Amino acid sequence: METNVCDVAIIGGGGAGLTAALYTSRANLSTILFEKLMPGGQIASTDLVENYPGFPEGVLGPDIAQKMETQAKRYGTQFLYEEVKEIRRKDGNFEIVTGEGGHVARTVILAMGASFRRLGVPNEKEFTGKGVSYCATCDGAFFKGKEIFVVGGGDSALQEGIFLTRFASKVTVVHRRDQLRASPILQDRAKANAKIHFLWDTVVDRIEGGKRVESVLLKNVKRQQTSSLKTDGIFIFIGHDPASACVKGFVETDEKGYVVTGGNCATSVPGVFAAGEVRRGAVWQLVAACGEGCEAALAAQDHLEKHK
Repeated sequence: METNVCDVAIIGGGGAGLTAALYTSRANLSTILFEKLMPGGQIASTDLVENYPGFPEGVLGPDIAQKMETQAKRYGTQFLYEEVKEIRRKDGNFEIVTGEGGHVARTVILAMGASFRRLGVPNEKEFTGKGVSYCATCDGAFFKGKEIFVVGGGDSALQEGIFLTRFASKVTVVHRRDQLRASPILQDRAKANAKIHFLWDTVVDRIEGGKRVESVLLKNVKRQQTSSLKTDGIFIFIGHDPASACVKGFVETDEKGYVVTGGNCATSVPGVFAAGEVRRGAVWQLVAACGEGCEAALAAQDHLEKHK
């Protein structure tokens, strides 16, 4: 078990975590960032980011994630690619427990983000990676010239659906309502795209196939009628679930598992702060996550100064 005490432990390497690391490291606070996969979070798997300030032509998600990681490292952030299992109090500080051991920090910033939500229908898990996907930029190229379904009606569903038309010959958007929730500009783009078609008032009941996805069983929620349609793949964009399992029972969370915060990103535990999509009330935008990462970092710095 590690015995050295760092000033700040940041859990999660998405936009919020990377920004927090930049600010705490530049403030000469010893900072460890824990990331179980790769820095960047969801932004690392986003094709083109068009609404991040300073990039009028847009910026590739993996590019901005890499630059943010490099910037944090430049000022001294230590990156540990370990999954945090638990956070607990230890001698007035906090112990970060991973599968590799333990690390002690004086303050903690929770920036674990959220994970893609699953439909929960038969064969979804079995066909994940075999025609079922939650990441268009990861898997879109595998469906060149294919006909695919996109499930969802929000910004993510339309953004990824539009991106998938670069490869697929036909993209059918399946939405349980008769109106989309996405922003008007994305709705206009999707409806103007000749490759995109819509199935309204419809949900997926079952995913079917042999070695790979071959068809989906769909149900019209108004007529209660079912139909089976052939497809080469199904991309699911119906929301997210907070990656807050490691802090359940440690800080206050709401009924959905999002971390509850007050002013300055403070959680119910003094010295522990939360930023980004793991936090209740997050607005699901990179620029907002970065802003919250900055706010949490400054709050952690203030807490440390008051508790020297």
